Amino acid sequence: MSETITADVADQPGATPATAERQQEAATRKASSIEMQGLHKRFGRDTVALDGVDLEIQAGEFFTLLGPSGCGKTTLLRILAGLEEPDAGSLVVGGKTVTEVPPHRRSVNTVFQSYALFPHLSVRENLAFGLKMRGLPAAKRNAKVDEIAGFIKLGDLVERRVDQLSGGQRQRIALARALVCEPDVLLLDEPLSALDAGLRSQLQVELLRVQKRLGMTFVFVTHDQQEAMVMSDRIAVLNGGNIQQVGAPREVYERPVNAFVARFMGHDNLYPVSARHGDRLSTALGELTAEEGGEGELLLIRPETLDLLPGAVEGANHLQAVVAERLYRGSHAEFRLEIGETTLQATVNNRGRHLPDVGDRVTVVVAPEDLVTLGE
Repeated sequence: MSETITADVADQPGATPATAERQQEAATRKASSIEMQGLHKRFGRDTVALDGVDLEIQAGEFFTLLGPSGCGKTTLLRILAGLEEPDAGSLVVGGKTVTEVPPHRRSVNTVFQSYALFPHLSVRENLAFGLKMRGLPAAKRNAKVDEIAGFIKLGDLVERRVDQLSGGQRQRIALARALVCEPDVLLLDEPLSALDAGLRSQLQVELLRVQKRLGMTFVFVTHDQQEAMVMSDRIAVLNGGNIQQVGAPREVYERPVNAFVARFMGHDNLYPVSARHGDRLSTALGELTAEEGGEGELLLIRPETLDLLPGAVEGANHLQAVVAERLYRGSHAEFRLEIGETTLQATVNNRGRHLPDVGDRVTVVVAPEDLVTLGE
């Protein structure tokens, strides 16, 4: 990791061996693990924000807290930052208990959704603000500002006023200001949500690259499932103040542990299992054979795992359907299929394929290994 940082920094205009060495040293010592045990937080009598959260985040990990509005993810982030106090439980960062440590004494910085920049100050003054509050001499402040500005590719903007910059440039400034003080942990509270789709996609990649170069622990809050899957080493899905599942993006998407996680990750194909005989499952779609029978009372079929054949084709796990709706998305098409009184969503890659039209009869092929059973 540190070798990558040295190479990345050395390739930047104006970089020096000393700059690369400082970045390498920062990467070596600025990655802290996080341990939360039994965190509770209530607002008023009736609002439970966190209900006994236990969670471990590894040093140097890009970890995402994912969930709908009101699930507790932002409250958890604010407790990490020291902006909220838990009613019960403990918080350990880098091996040190910080549950009652005030925000300014934690080696944790936060990038907010609103960026929280000073519009009347220049980029340089914004970046230097935290360093100035810590009493760093002007010469050292300027050196650190120039270093981080070059690293985030803001070198040509440091003398401009913040209110003269675009949303994407302001986002990078907010990130640079949080990084310049070299925190052990960087917290990001939906920092990309106000940007348009194209810029948001671009900055997702930039943010991920910065985290990998620095090797720093990032804790990212979002309600966007695609964003979480693109950027994260691991994801915690929250609902009602509880953690529903923790895992790598592929695990959470392909093997959700319950119906909430499945639905939140965008899965609509959920069907009750009315009976089972070994690996045979009775569902509203008909009889299906699974690779493993499982014990869950719900069956999940992910839309992209389905194959569509023209006409009626007999075979195991072959379902006869009618195309009720087709949405062309460029690289793929989305279908709503009717199987008797039941609907099924399917996503099909467009390349080199003939796409059925609305009203066509098709055969849906369901691979046994792609059937997932889970609990409610």
